[in-house]
Amino acid sequence: MACILHIETSTNACSMAVSENGQCIYEETQHGEHGAGAEQLGRMVDEALSFTDSHAIPFDAVSVSCGPGSYTGLRIGVSMAKGICFGRDLKLIAVPTLELMCVPLLLTEKVAEDNALLCPMIDARRMEVYSALYDRSLKEVRAVAADVVTADTYKQWLDERPVYFFGNGAQKCMSVINHPNAHLIDGIEPLAKWMMPLAEKRFLNEQFEDVAYFVPFYLKDFVAIKPKKLL
Repeated sequence: MACILHIETSTNACSMAVSENGQCIYEETQHGEHGAGAEQLGRMVDEALSFTDSHAIPFDAVSVSCGPGSYTGLRIGVSMAKGICFGRDLKLIAVPTLELMCVPLLLTEKVAEDNALLCPMIDARRMEVYSALYDRSLKEVRAVAADVVTADTYKQWLDERPVYFFGNGAQKCMSVINHPNAHLIDGIEPLAKWMMPLAEKRFLNEQFEDVAYFVPFYLKDFVAIKPKKLL
């Protein structure tokens, strides 16, 4: 096992955690509008590093949630992770954001059916979401995409088996999806503490990123918008 610092900044919930030998030994979460919580990341990381240094716990790697999600949030999180890796000569691990959102459902057994699919959703404004479909083993059934949600977007899977929708983009979509096999689970957000099992698996398999060249998975290009008062 390893000691890993986990960083998650893809949504308005900015969080970090430290795991050692498969146990979460430190965590903190801050919320802010549209990724503003990431402004606290520097302080949060400093306090986590002070905690581990004071207990003489050496880090082996840094894992970072790599997207999709907030463009600004992902840039802040990945930049912080890369800086720590450079400064402390650590390995960098990338954890897909939508995949890590499935972890709390599987750990808490909120999904009963063996054949159910998991559909994490991150809000991408209006009726668009970043989403993917996974089975209970986290095998990707449908790749990550930016979906404009209609009644037919997930119909082919809903006609076959239960699908659980969750994340900050799911609530707004349920009235549109409106299918007997569609289930909503509230209160699920990407948090650093849920990254632990995925990051440790990648550490054991030596799935590391190039610290110099790694970039987040933005999915869509950033588009700058002028404030209305300037138009």
